[in-house]
Amino acid sequence: MTPLAIREITLRNRIAVSPMCQYSSEDGFANDWHLVHLGSRAVGGAGLVCMEATAVEPCGRISPHDTGIWKNEHVEFLARITRFLHSQGAAAGIQLAHAGRKGSTRRPWEGGGVQPASDRGWECVAPSAVPFRPGDPAPRELSKAEIHALADSFRDAAARALAAGFDVAEIHGAHGYLIHQFLSPLSNRRSDEYGGTLDNRLRFALEVTEAVRGAWPAHLPLFFRISATDWVPGGWTADDSVELVRRLRPLGVDLVDCSSGGTAEHARIPLGPGYQVPFAERIRRETGALTGAVGMITTPQQADEIVRNGQADLVLMARQFLRDPYFPLHAAGALGEKAAAPLQYGRAF
Repeated sequence: MTPLAIREITLRNRIAVSPMCQYSSEDGFANDWHLVHLGSRAVGGAGLVCMEATAVEPCGRISPHDTGIWKNEHVEFLARITRFLHSQGAAAGIQLAHAGRKGSTRRPWEGGGVQPASDRGWECVAPSAVPFRPGDPAPRELSKAEIHALADSFRDAAARALAAGFDVAEIHGAHGYLIHQFLSPLSNRRSDEYGGTLDNRLRFALEVTEAVRGAWPAHLPLFFRISATDWVPGGWTADDSVELVRRLRPLGVDLVDCSSGGTAEHARIPLGPGYQVPFAERIRRETGALTGAVGMITTPQQADEIVRNGQADLVLMARQFLRDPYFPLHAAGALGEKAAAPLQYGRAF
């Protein structure tokens, strides 16, 4: 429950609401669902509340119902959300994202799978023309000019996020989406300067980071979400992640949000409570970067131990916040701390 200062932003505690797609937008616009969804977690005491993966261009969405930040008109409602988060004492974060070959899908409750171009879908792009699943349409391989333009799209999205009042920007380089597709040899088969060697496969991630940091003020934190491993032989590894983070730090990345998987459908992931925490611990130890731990963290005691033991600096929670928007208030009580509930809710705490 201790504060965490990063640059000129101080989070009131080490509990963050992880970005969670709500699949509830039209044309990329946030709406009342997002205001209430995110706002209730701020009321519940989270130190940082992160907006879901927010697409930097229309074909960067996972589904036609994802939020976006590719045009100035998206800013107005996002600003309404950040104002409310701030009024409740929470910092506001946004995850800047591009789905790449994992875009144009149906919503989970509609069965997932490909959303055809004839029904609000689109042609996906990727570093190489390799589909995520056998039988899926192959994505179109990006040209070098398009790769450079995408870095500009991330930069422009960061400028809009600043205009909307966000305190933290996170670059989404995980879960098999576009940046991760460049990093992993499973999805990147290019033979130019963006493929092949590790240095080449890191190039796009580093260029996006430079572009975003260039538009993001020096006094505000920049996060980067990674998949620390693909969980597949021959794929992206934890060693690769350590090297990536070593190169991200000089570019102005303050905290690395350590997840895993997502680029290979057949990956065998050893699920269990806190199964990804060792990645955050290793990267923190070997690079000196601040890290965030994610994945099946569900109890106050578990989260508290991660921070107290020096395994991570921040705990980002997703499903547990869906079950309990007021997790931080309940955690404070369980850990013997005073719950800083809103005055309107004081009688309950």
